[in-house]
Order: sequence, then C-alpha cells, then structure tokens
Amino acid sequence: MSALLNPTHLIDTFGLVGMKVVLFAECGLLVGFFLPGDSLLFTAGLLVAGGLVAPLWLVLLLLPVAAVAGNLVGWWIGRTAGPAVFQREDSRLFKQRHVQRAQDFFDRNGARTIVLARFVPVVRTFATVMAGVARMDFRRFALYSLVGGLAWTTTVTLLGYWLGHVALVRNHIELFIVAVVAVSLVPVAAEAWRSRKPASAGA
Repeated sequence: MSALLNPTHLIDTFGLVGMKVVLFAECGLLVGFFLPGDSLLFTAGLLVAGGLVAPLWLVLLLLPVAAVAGNLVGWWIGRTAGPAVFQREDSRLFKQRHVQRAQDFFDRNGARTIVLARFVPVVRTFATVMAGVARMDFRRFALYSLVGGLAWTTTVTLLGYWLGHVALVRNHIELFIVAVVAVSLVPVAAEAWRSRKPASAGA
C-alpha cells in the first residue's frame, strides 16, 4: 500500500500509463480516494522539467483525459447503483464520514462542487459518484468535469514544472518531493483528527 502512495515510485515503475491509471481511479472509483493525485501531478511536473517521464505537451494532454474519464465513470457508478453505494457499512477502504464530507461540500457549492472538489482530496472522489446518485444532468456534469479536470491537472503539473526549473528545487528534488507528499497528507490527517474528535467528546 505504501508504494501506491509514493508518487516517485509510481512514476518510475509505471510511467505515464501508471499516472493515468491513478488519476482515473482517484477521480472515479470509490476505492481510489487514498491515491496521491495532487502529489503525483506535482511530482510529474518536477520530473518533466528534468527531462524525465515524457514531453510536457503529452503529459498535459493525457492526464486531463484520464481525470475526466474517471469522473464520467464515477457519475455512471452513482447513477446506476444509486443510494445503495452510500449505504454500505464502513470497511478498510470505505468510510461513511467521507460520504458525509462530500455531501456537505456538495450542499454548500451545488454544481460548482464538480470543479471545486478537484482541489480537495477525498471529496473529489466521492463528490463525483454523488453527482450520479443525485441524477445531475450528464451534459452539465461532463462540462463541469472537463473544466475542473483541465484546471486541476494543468495547474498542479505546471506548478511542479515551473519549480523544477528553479535551481534550489532542481538541486534538491528528492527533498521537495518528500515535502510535497507530506503536504498532500495533511488533509487526510486533518480528516482523521476530525473524525476522532467527536468520539473523544462523546467519551
């Protein structure tokens, strides 16, 4: 499991194909919420700047396609399976608290959630399926998914690419990758803390 959370390992082992699979799973499959989408995009940008992985234009072309395709599949899962998807009992890879967090986010932002959730780990996975459960119009959903997918993948990848040309970052790229992974885990840690807080209060 730890190897799946290491963006450098994923890229070194599976290359561009692996990145597409990870983004597809995180954006559309409920079991993909734990995958490192943000840090993967940023790391890809850093490595592309160093002449590794693939040309920048190819990365910026293929990664949004994978993210949007994942969203469309996620909508279909929600549309087909319906509320039963969110009535499952907690398991190692499925937690009801993630559903509630996505629901709250969706209630606050409406259809804009499909764009905004791209930049929020965990929420971007469950909000996609929730849009299908809510019977959101497919064409509208696809449009928001396209806008959000392009904005998210392009922004984060280009940020990594730009920093990859900064001497300080280029000369200490391993340290910066570790830092990015650590930062990407902050929302997950915050969510775990929030879920434990009510239990502690009840005790």
